[in-house]
Amino acid sequence: MSAKQLFIRVLDNFETYACRILLVGFVVLLFVQIVSREVLGFSFSWIEELSVYMFVWFAYFGASHAAKLAAHNRVTFQFKAFSPKVAVFFETIADAIWVSFNLYFVYLSWDFISHMNKFVKSQTLGIHMKWFYMVLPIAFLFMTARVIQVNYLRLVKGVDIRDPDASELDDLKESFSGGMESKELSQN
Repeated sequence: MSAKQLFIRVLDNFETYACRILLVGFVVLLFVQIVSREVLGFSFSWIEELSVYMFVWFAYFGASHAAKLAAHNRVTFQFKAFSPKVAVFFETIADAIWVSFNLYFVYLSWDFISHMNKFVKSQTLGIHMKWFYMVLPIAFLFMTARVIQVNYLRLVKGVDIRDPDASELDDLKESFSGGMESKELSQN
């Protein structure tokens, strides 16, 4: 694998890797905190704060990962009344509004971080809060890129990006209904 292919693979799976690292990190830190509190009788004040920040970053990168999988919660029942082409049109409009919101939020969060007072630090870690708030523009930029990526694949390439849970449910329905049909045929 060349360096370019490796870079593209890491970039394409960035949210997945970040979520895995953050999840393992804050679970291990909380385990250490529980053991030290229960067994040794003291606790580290900085572990809980760092775990909270890691969990927040995990949630934001998880949202970006969900956008990549087209697995975000969205209301689509109203599109059932339309033809598939009209439904795709309205879903695309909804995604364009979503991208616009994300870009505006990136601007607002960057403005907030860049104008943050230099004395604003985390309570126990003593690190400037801008480093923890950087998740906002980063995650929303990734989310925007993923929404655009899903729409490109869906509209230009013709690839049907579907929520993995919905696909799994459809497969179960098919296997269940197929099993019922074969049962009915065997009874006749």
